[in-house]
Amino acid sequence: MSYLCNLLRKKLVLEKRNMNLVLLLACLVNYNIVFTFAHIHGFGEQPLSKIAIYKTVVSLHSAASLTATPSLLGTKGEDTQWVTLDVDYPDPSAEDWVGVFSPAKFNSSSCPPVNDPKEQIPYICSAPIKYKFVNYSNSHYTKTGKAYLKFQLVNQRADFSFALFSGGLLNPKLVAVSNFISFANPKAPLYPRLAQGKSWDEMAVTWTSGYGINEATPFVEWGPKGKQLVQSSAGTLTFDRNSVCGSPARTVGWRDPGFIHTSFLKNLWPNLVYTYQLGHLLANGSYIWSKKYSFKSSPYPGQDSLQRVIIFGDMGKAERDGSNEYSDYQPGSLNTTDQLIKDLENIDIVFHIGDISYANGYLSQWDQFTAQVEPIASAVPYMIASGNHERDWPNTGSFYNTTDSGGECGVLAQTMFFVPAENRANFWYATDYGMFRFCIADTEHDWREGSEQYKFIEHCLATVDRQKQPWLIFAAHRVLGYSSDFWYGLEGSFEEPMGRESLQRLWQKYKVDIAFYGHVHNYERTCPIYQNQCLNTERSHYSGVVDGTIHVVVGGAGSHLSNFSQVTPKWSLYRDYDFGFVKLTAFNHSSLLFEYKKSSDGKVYDSFTISRDYKDVLACVHDGCEATTLAT
Repeated sequence: MSYLCNLLRKKLVLEKRNMNLVLLLACLVNYNIVFTFAHIHGFGEQPLSKIAIYKTVVSLHSAASLTATPSLLGTKGEDTQWVTLDVDYPDPSAEDWVGVFSPAKFNSSSCPPVNDPKEQIPYICSAPIKYKFVNYSNSHYTKTGKAYLKFQLVNQRADFSFALFSGGLLNPKLVAVSNFISFANPKAPLYPRLAQGKSWDEMAVTWTSGYGINEATPFVEWGPKGKQLVQSSAGTLTFDRNSVCGSPARTVGWRDPGFIHTSFLKNLWPNLVYTYQLGHLLANGSYIWSKKYSFKSSPYPGQDSLQRVIIFGDMGKAERDGSNEYSDYQPGSLNTTDQLIKDLENIDIVFHIGDISYANGYLSQWDQFTAQVEPIASAVPYMIASGNHERDWPNTGSFYNTTDSGGECGVLAQTMFFVPAENRANFWYATDYGMFRFCIADTEHDWREGSEQYKFIEHCLATVDRQKQPWLIFAAHRVLGYSSDFWYGLEGSFEEPMGRESLQRLWQKYKVDIAFYGHVHNYERTCPIYQNQCLNTERSHYSGVVDGTIHVVVGGAGSHLSNFSQVTPKWSLYRDYDFGFVKLTAFNHSSLLFEYKKSSDGKVYDSFTISRDYKDVLACVHDGCEATTLAT
């Protein structure tokens, strides 16, 4: 349908014939139906944005009650715990829902002051951190008015309360409020995320706590497993409401982010297991400790050892308690997370290339995302790239003038996670891992020839020693290469406009092995390609000269899936409309295994191998040849 409509659109411009106009309108009506259906079902829309929280009317019912148990969480050091909510309401309806609020006190006293005297302070000015319709798992509720709900809470530096609303999401009426519950230490250091430092022998450890620098000194205690431990200091960052760029991040989505600490563990020995523990030294001389963790340090650049890399985009977060708002938002997120946890012993480093949490301006979701990936990010480097849902906001310097970040404009991503960029506001960086060189671009900033980022990309590709690091990988969020996505097909481009026009000369000149992208929520692999032409007829094994770059869309890690165009280009070797991720395994300097795995079962559904010697990388290819001479 997309291909037909695109042709008709072009033909209409040239011929302006009535029949074509009728057919084109029919196509557009069909698109509108598809778009409307997707919008109604919430695909791509942050669920918390569906709540008209400002319109809340207080209608407390004397006979309604909410009781949450247990009232004290984390008594044995847990940072995640299940809570049971007993609901009793004599006037039930199918539209009744329960919101989880944190901090627990959510009335107008917590709202920021209003500058315009004509404006009224709303009774509730912050969205809940999650919500669930009462009859979601209690079909008898509308008859009995009684229900039991299960919620999973993560420690987020504040207490919690539950509120029962009637009137649905658009006309909420506050019926009842529960007792307050809290974690034993709401300020505890939590959710460590590892990242490669600016050199191969450095590991950055970032975590979140409720302790500011005036209250406690943050540090990491660490060392080789079983050996003497040392302490490394940590820097502390935070931000306020004025640091973000727009609504909802500044308004209903705002939540105090706590304090983000980063420590750099330096002079690591290659491939050695280290243990570490997050610590805070309080003013009274006592210590607050996290759980104990461990990681294996990076191999020396060029080291010949088994090296395993995971790559995906657009995962987001989901709720294990079945919170109703997430039923259609990030349906594959937990499956991907769980498959990676299950295979963690066989993973060395992870790249999440954009659209990280899909918080879209609801800041509480970042804590929940870091809690979800903690088993992975605490054990292996969790490297991220910037996507439209992290960065884009009008008039803030992003390349795309959209509102996709919900007002975050990059502040949350660049604060919550460390990347070894020269300027973390510009999310492009290079990182080496053993036999791999990764050049990570930021598609939300200008990449075109002559730009600052273009110069970085060329420098990253040009400075790798392919004898030591034969596997050269390019990655970015939006598809700068090739994708037969439905919308790219409609545009007739099969790419992000100005993507490969600007960069394919660099990929070819520096013989990039594989380029990865997210943004499009499916999986697709191309042949080795240059200027729309397949340069190799093989499908499952490549050897010899690097005659073209293989482009891979791997944006199906969790968010709602994207349809393919009905036209399948010749360069598209494998397409999958499902959730999944890619694993690269470098066995040595000559052998690389590529595997695409589905998140549902962890099995391999597409794969290929590359066998190559150093002389093959040096070989001359079209538009990638150094100048030569016959002079003697």
